[in-house]
Amino acid sequence: MHIAYNGWFWDQPNTGSGQVIRRLLPALRRLKPDLKLTLVLPADGRGGASPDDLPPDVNVVIVGGSRSNLGKVWFEQRLFPTAAARAGADIAHVPYWGPPLASPIPLVTSVLDVIPLALPEYSAGFFPRLYTALVSAAARGSTQVITISDAAKTEIVERLAIPPERITTTHLAADEAYHPRLGAERDAAVREKYALPDQFVLTGFGFDRRKRIDAALQAFTYVARAEGENTTLVIAGREPRYAEPMFPDLRALARELGIEANIQWIGYVEEADKPSLLRLASVFVFPSAYEGFGLPALEAMACGTPVIASDIPVIQEVVGDAAYLVKPGDARAMGGAMLALLLQDPLRQTMITRGLGRATRFQWRRTAQETLGVYERTLAG
Repeated sequence: MHIAYNGWFWDQPNTGSGQVIRRLLPALRRLKPDLKLTLVLPADGRGGASPDDLPPDVNVVIVGGSRSNLGKVWFEQRLFPTAAARAGADIAHVPYWGPPLASPIPLVTSVLDVIPLALPEYSAGFFPRLYTALVSAAARGSTQVITISDAAKTEIVERLAIPPERITTTHLAADEAYHPRLGAERDAAVREKYALPDQFVLTGFGFDRRKRIDAALQAFTYVARAEGENTTLVIAGREPRYAEPMFPDLRALARELGIEANIQWIGYVEEADKPSLLRLASVFVFPSAYEGFGLPALEAMACGTPVIASDIPVIQEVVGDAAYLVKPGDARAMGGAMLALLLQDPLRQTMITRGLGRATRFQWRRTAQETLGVYERTLAG
């Protein structure tokens, strides 16, 4: 069996689509060493991949194109399916919601979420609306569709009208680097690199409106009043231009709430540093109101860090009873959860133990097995 992959997001490991493709290929290679894998990449500089970036024996095909919006569409609609067919692949797999309308070989599409349909403000403007219409129509023509949670599957059925029997849920998993002990020898260096305090609550990794970091700031006012200088709110991730409509001005909100002195903005965090950052955190807060899966919450639990997250169906599916769930946007409840996990050690230890146990249920080997099953059904017709 020969699978060709759209590698547009290969060089973007901080995105959900980049993480999926980078973790799926090695897992498939370990599971089925004789599986033939081809990765199709755009020729533009950012799309290049060195041998160190790839699992063993992955064929790389580099095609033309640009990194503009139109260049992305051209790559998805023309260059990738053509390259997949020329490579002799049996299946073309697009590991994100960007399939071609027509493919010369059977097509598998991964739809991680349907944010542009569920939250229309995310597809405002002519080009985003046109692109959403294009990929919606193309997804319906896929031989099989993969998604990453049952909650996402339900939305795909409702919003894209794809029959449920053509959709398979393959849950994601935390990478093996997210562990309470393995790799912990780097923790001290990471603490020094980002000048992290001894005790901190961690949030961030996304600043658009659905991530609800504003709710985390409001919640932290309760911690600031109770804990004073003992606990800092650390916000990780490259900050956007807050003047844009999709990004609430979090700096201004912090000033308005009077907690500037209690916050540390550490900016972009390298992927290799994330496990240590999560291990060092006293609590991880994931206040997002909409997700396709919610991988950061699972990664934190795998590191042995207690998690506070929004009580929404997809998060319930991922964390079960292993995280402290609060109503989206309920700052008072979130602040109470922060204080409870910081100050009540029995509760804290219970959540840590539950989180570690829950994280072991999600394995990339299982994801690869379920994906391989999709490929077999695709070829079986």
